Amino acid sequence: MTDQSLSKAQARRIALRAQGFLPQMRSLKRIDRRHIDRLFEHVALLQIDSVNVLDRAHYLTAFARLGDYDKATLDRLTHDVSQKGQPKDYFEYWGHEASLVPVSLYPALRWRMERARRHQGVWRKLSRYAREHPDVIRQVQQDIADRGPLCVSDLEKRGSRSSSWWGWNDSKLALEFLFWCGHIVAAGRQGFTRYYDLPERVIPAEFLNAEPLDEQDAQRHLMMLAAKSNGIGTEKCLKDYFRLSTEEARTALGSLVEDGTIEAVKVEGWDAPTYLFKDASLPARANCQALLAPFDSLIWYRDRAEALFDFHYRIEIYVPKEQRRFGYYVLPFLLGDRLVARLDLKANRQEAILEVFAAYGEKGINKHKVSEALAKELALMAGWMKLEAIRVGERGDLAGSLKESVSKL
Repeated sequence: MTDQSLSKAQARRIALRAQGFLPQMRSLKRIDRRHIDRLFEHVALLQIDSVNVLDRAHYLTAFARLGDYDKATLDRLTHDVSQKGQPKDYFEYWGHEASLVPVSLYPALRWRMERARRHQGVWRKLSRYAREHPDVIRQVQQDIADRGPLCVSDLEKRGSRSSSWWGWNDSKLALEFLFWCGHIVAAGRQGFTRYYDLPERVIPAEFLNAEPLDEQDAQRHLMMLAAKSNGIGTEKCLKDYFRLSTEEARTALGSLVEDGTIEAVKVEGWDAPTYLFKDASLPARANCQALLAPFDSLIWYRDRAEALFDFHYRIEIYVPKEQRRFGYYVLPFLLGDRLVARLDLKANRQEAILEVFAAYGEKGINKHKVSEALAKELALMAGWMKLEAIRVGERGDLAGSLKESVSKL
């Protein structure tokens, strides 16, 4: 273990810099694709999630760092299906859950595709379906080859819907298995509907035809990217980023320590061995301000969020309403280098209102200062989402102060 020791505040600033919060890109007058590319250089991938109570997760993660950007700029790079056969710079695959990743990572993710073809690492029921219905798998793949890009509704409806598979019919099950195996890829989305096509019509040839990394080299590369994007973290922080197993992560970690890509350090209050990325930088101060979606990569790993920010956070979407502590879709609020509050938010699109159902402050905060900053952040978010007003409810110890600050905007 190195003699280098860091305070928890220093560790936070390193993490915020690594995640693209420092310096804040949102201060720029115009956000274009260069800034989207820079965002991916920091975070490596954006998690996709179907929950749309406020906005899609990947849009919100980008907003936290870019501010009032045009979502169409991100869509053109990741979701546009209008250009049939046009190679993309980013594609969807299993990174940290379903994710948008740069196409340059395609060779490093091929091992997951190869494992899926051997029925490893795939949802058990999905694998069982593919084993039992190879004829459906072949026919759906042929349909994509003949007519792609296609979405599930473009395919023949096969089988009855199953409640255990979110209402998926046989064609959808076949698509998902083929997607996991890399036999087909996401060509983009319209709304949140995914369109599928053959890899050679989506992935640029230089990456499609590149020699795939073997499993150990690929896992080492993914762990390196995790270390770069985290800046600092424990083994569990790093392995969670691309959802590697403990054994896979530990082997890669040893290699990264050995060649100096990461070094062991001590962090105040952390008992687990901690590692610092070789190019991580320590900003002198942090002037961050952002609302973080539940699927933001800064707080994916909840134990890390608690260790870094002393902030206990759990998503309560799947908790019965009467058992929720803070609300359905709760976003932590980052101010400076601390998580100082949490808001239960919803985009009321029918009334064009950003709803704040509840607002809770952390212990010891200056409620007036936090409320003023929050009001400005909510105004920025509402404008970005084309909502015309902000409505603050009564729940939470910060609600009264926030309502007053919003009224002064």
